[in-house]
Amino acid sequence: MFRILFYHPEIPPNTGNAIRLAANTGCELHLVEPLGFSLEAKHLRRAGLDYHDLATVRVHPDLAAAWRELLPANVYAFSTGGTTTYTEIRYQPGDVLFFGPESVGLPDAVQHAAEVTDRVRLPMVPSSRSLNLANTTSIAVYEAWRQQGFSMP
Repeated sequence: MFRILFYHPEIPPNTGNAIRLAANTGCELHLVEPLGFSLEAKHLRRAGLDYHDLATVRVHPDLAAAWRELLPANVYAFSTGGTTTYTEIRYQPGDVLFFGPESVGLPDAVQHAAEVTDRVRLPMVPSSRSLNLANTTSIAVYEAWRQQGFSMP
């Protein structure tokens, strides 16, 4: 299935929702430290409900460690400055859906790194700044999974 990668996530409920999403879609969730919270935080547990034990969650000390585990793979960096709309991608199992911290998104150097296959965006009205991280992740995961006929891992 697909791998979700959060770079320096800051808000516990977003990661909790991603844990629940991963459990319900068969995705893996990878988190790159530093995290803006403890994985034991009550807000994280509340959002993830009882799904934490059903999801595959891995924490990496830095992005280089995440790349060592995740590559080779297509890596799609989601950004408001992305050049490709998320529906234009032909996702394959094993692809990495890569998201930045809630307050600033992926830094330019990270989203333009050699490991990144393409920079991807979700359409929004011009006056919007960004979408919620958990919502964006859900939209991307479900599009990727839809392309696979919602096949189970």
